[in-house]
Amino acid sequence: MSKVLVIMGSKSDFDVAAKGIAVLKKFGVDYEVVVSSAHRTPERTKQLVQNSDAGVFIAIAGLSAALPGVVASFTTKPVIGVPVKGDLNYDALLSVVQMPPGIPVAAVGLNRADNAATLAVEILSLSDPSLAAKLLEDRKAQAEKVEKDSETVSADAMKV
Repeated sequence: MSKVLVIMGSKSDFDVAAKGIAVLKKFGVDYEVVVSSAHRTPERTKQLVQNSDAGVFIAIAGLSAALPGVVASFTTKPVIGVPVKGDLNYDALLSVVQMPPGIPVAAVGLNRADNAATLAVEILSLSDPSLAAKLLEDRKAQAEKVEKDSETVSADAMKV
């Protein structure tokens, strides 16, 4: 049973998706990754979403980035949109964050599938105490790394 369904608007979005996949793997969250276009395969997108047992959807798309909104229109489960960098960047970003009332999409930064996956894990952790514990451990490790980096920088600064 997949817990997160990652939908990419095209195969070219895979490098962005890979960052999120790595996070899902780190936390041991089941996932499935597919390609489906809001514009070129709308019926496929609808069927994937409506037939999915995922608890959270991550939709990755560039250009008009309609995919997250389309996915959200087919489910009441959380949808996290990941805008993909392009020539303009603002087009995809604004498309993801400007959803109509009643059909929200959580938005992360450009190419930040890693943050989308972390947010998906946080959402799933609401009903999974083991995931919540893993998140706390990860936050602790991040804090320890910052403290260690600070010590290293302080020591290096004394040598200048």
